[in-house]
Amino acid sequence: MNKIDFKKQLKELYAGEVDQNIVVTVPRMNYLMIDGHGDPDTSQDFVDAIEILYPVAYTLKFMCKKELGVDYGVMPLEGLWWAADMNDFVFTNKDNWFWAAMIMQPDFVSQDMFKRAAETVTIKKKPASIEKIRLEPYEEGRSAQVMYIGPYADEGPTIQALHRFITEQGGELEKTNKYHHEIYLSDARRSAPDKLKTIIRQPF
Repeated sequence: MNKIDFKKQLKELYAGEVDQNIVVTVPRMNYLMIDGHGDPDTSQDFVDAIEILYPVAYTLKFMCKKELGVDYGVMPLEGLWWAADMNDFVFTNKDNWFWAAMIMQPDFVSQDMFKRAAETVTIKKKPASIEKIRLEPYEEGRSAQVMYIGPYADEGPTIQALHRFITEQGGELEKTNKYHHEIYLSDARRSAPDKLKTIIRQPF
């Protein structure tokens, strides 16, 4: 059985050159998602969200392998971030952030499979706030993105540069209703802060 590597299939969206801002078109894709609010460094809700997302994502992976005969690598953690003032991202006023933690899912993962996977995780692990998880589509369309390597706390200048790039492309951030998006390609538990790889994306 061949194993699908969606990061390779969607290379333009899950890779890039450091500090090289590019424009991409992001199609409609399905995600496991959980919403929350506040500083992810101190929020128990954010910890709980991660502890729900990964078990459900892996349960779905093995369910697809058994029921559909399809194997694939679980995709990385992603996050949508927003606030009343976009400057809160640049100046890292994290207490004002809202977020949606999420993991992309293949099109062949159905709502029925998702519900059964969530029930399985509930029985096995009894995680907090399991009722908050959902499977739904999200489409960003035209976006600017860049590869950043380094500590999450030092992203500010890279985000500012990306926002300037969007203005140069004729975009207006104040007119978008789409959110700041980050894709975490490294495991923060196992990588040194200066080695962390993150795709930073902003629809416009």
